[in-house]
Amino acid sequence: MKNKIIGFILLLMLTTVLSACGNAKFKADYDLALPDFEHINQRGEAVSLKSLKGKPWIGMYIFTNCTSICPPMSFNMAQVQEKLKKKGVEDYQIVAFSVDPDVDKPEVLADYLSKYNVPDETKWNLLTGYSQKYIEQFAVKSTKIMVKDDPNTDQVIHGNQFFLVDKDGVLVKMYTGYAKNIEDVPIDTMASDIETYIDENL
Repeated sequence: MKNKIIGFILLLMLTTVLSACGNAKFKADYDLALPDFEHINQRGEAVSLKSLKGKPWIGMYIFTNCTSICPPMSFNMAQVQEKLKKKGVEDYQIVAFSVDPDVDKPEVLADYLSKYNVPDETKWNLLTGYSQKYIEQFAVKSTKIMVKDDPNTDQVIHGNQFFLVDKDGVLVKMYTGYAKNIEDVPIDTMASDIETYIDENL
């Protein structure tokens, strides 16, 4: 009798685990509604919060003259896209806000992106066409990420985060976009979160 009870408990536990795995849900860590914006991408196209709605997108802050974290962040984002390509995921966008808009004109951003082996350039939107003050305020107020011009150099100080925005323009999750150890950048998690989020919102 005792063995039967133990067996029943183990079966119940296994059923619960399998049920949880079969019904995994996307966990939103944030709930930050982004303000309306409209800027120009590397192809000279207007990109707005409204035009991005309907699909989730993953964002970051970079600039082309960056001598520190931007190149590895861009490489890591390309790796996320490679994972999404292998999964067959299509309904997403990648958005990179330049934090050095005076230098980063559309053609400069296009040249920058061409240096990375991105699987699908059409899903990338490297944005510019605003003031330095604007992007500093936008980053802090809208995404809680610091952006600050360094008056003593040609560099801009900014956070290393990637952020996931849902189809309604709400920031729902953040990730480490750069780390000294590449294994500390959650590339697989980001790709899986995007896939899961799309599946849940079909």
